Amino acid sequence: MNQQIENNFMYHKADEVKGNKHDAVRAECKELAYAFDELLPNSREKSLAMTKLEEAMMWANAAIARN
Repeated sequence: MNQQIENNFMYHKADEVKGNKHDAVRAECKELAYAFDELLPNSREKSLAMTKLEEAMMWANAAIARN
């Protein structure tokens, strides 16, 4: 049995501490998303930056949940 695969593909219920960290990550990413929205011209590049920010948020939250 591969422990990394088991861990990566299981549900990780958040306790209060992890839940607070998830909330903080989302809040910081949302703040940056608003800055991007204001500063960047509407373009393919802006869309990609927003998508990558969403990805970063998801991976950051996965790091909290899995570890």
